[in-house]
Amino acid sequence: MKPLKVWLASQSERRASMLEPLFSDLECRGFSNVDETPSPGTVDDKVLSICKKKAAAVPKTHPFDLVIVSDTLLADPDDMEQTLGKPHDSVEAAMMLHRLSGRRHQVWTATGIQLHGQWSYSVEYTIVEFEQLSDERLVELVLNHSWKGKAGGYDFAGPMGEHAKIIEGSESTVLGIAGSAMEILASLQN
Repeated sequence: MKPLKVWLASQSERRASMLEPLFSDLECRGFSNVDETPSPGTVDDKVLSICKKKAAAVPKTHPFDLVIVSDTLLADPDDMEQTLGKPHDSVEAAMMLHRLSGRRHQVWTATGIQLHGQWSYSVEYTIVEFEQLSDERLVELVLNHSWKGKAGGYDFAGPMGEHAKIIEGSESTVLGIAGSAMEILASLQN
């Protein structure tokens, strides 16, 4: 059987590393012109709205059997209707990490899968708990730049992993692909 030709429409190295073991013919190429401003609503509505914008950017015709789009946002632990996206600079990253230090928060991921022209979406959250971060450790986490391009300013599979744990849900959801979508993709692997 011929392997599926798969397009991960994302620039996320973390998402790519999750899918590379599953698909031998994987292309990772995101969009730079998608407006990632969420629409109003709950966190799940917001993350799904961005995911669907990414799906809408996929050309109607393309040479791929399978296309994957995804987006991740954190629910603000102080206001569950507000989100924490990707920090724009080291000051914003430090503020986000300080806000999450010693607390639990929800990480929401929406993933769209287009298989043979039909889109399906999964939206899920995982509860993550941070240990209390010392000022020194917080500075180290900001200076190592692992926050770049990461919702909430941290990479769970990177340096932050030793200071955070999953309380409920799926690790793949925290890393950028909804857990149920990852199960579907695993069932399609070649």
